[in-house]
Amino acid sequence: MTAVSVRYIVDDVDAAVDFYRDALEFEIERRPAPGFAMLVRDGVQLLLSDPAGPGGAAQPMPDGRRPEPGGWNRIRIEVNELGARVEELRSGGAQFRGDIVHGRGGDQILLEDPSGNPVELFQPAR
Repeated sequence: MTAVSVRYIVDDVDAAVDFYRDALEFEIERRPAPGFAMLVRDGVQLLLSDPAGPGGAAQPMPDGRRPEPGGWNRIRIEVNELGARVEELRSGGAQFRGDIVHGRGGDQILLEDPSGNPVELFQPAR
């Protein structure tokens, strides 16, 4: 059983699965329904849900708001050679929210999945 799970609402589960598998090295754990997928990487389970799907994640809130992609909460993936990784992803058509930010703890950039959900790529300071 995975200790940590993160759920992202995505516009297109198939496109999101391809992105996380091919660009970020997640493995497909299960695809039990067309609008849902479970992926895993380094002990973290990523749940991808279609906002129109029948599951609980797609149900509207009491005030009528519906789950949707985007926002600023994100998963963080540690990488080596951040600059080279960013260039590789950009050349493959990936979209970013800005450029690499340099901080005392390391460098980071926000990558967007095909639905606009952010993924922080982080390289710790040496």
